Amino acid sequence: MAKPDLDSRAHIEACIDRFYSRLLVDPQLAPFFLEVARIDLTVHLPHIKDYWCKLLLGEQGYRRHTMEIHRRLHRQRPLRPEDFQRWLALFTATVDEHYCGPQAARAKRLAATIAANMQSNLD
Repeated sequence: MAKPDLDSRAHIEACIDRFYSRLLVDPQLAPFFLEVARIDLTVHLPHIKDYWCKLLLGEQGYRRHTMEIHRRLHRQRPLRPEDFQRWLALFTATVDEHYCGPQAARAKRLAATIAANMQSNLD
């Protein structure tokens, strides 16, 4: 069976769920989410899904300022280059394992840009 593309809200939401299931058990990154940010997944995941639907589908549901959110987190516990590399590796692996197509490739490029921009703007 062919892998779907990230071309619908349903596929994007499933991708984010898969990604976070990895992220939240990752020894390097899980502490940022669970101990420092203390995210409530029932609140956080819908925001992240809206964010990716905005990036990939042009939906307008996401209205938050991601940089300021990450600056506050960075002040609590510095995010290091290897943290961004790990985030990107987990994101890319999730997409590669479950999705294929132009939007999946675009999502990986966007994730690389996001990681690089976050890292450079937090220094």
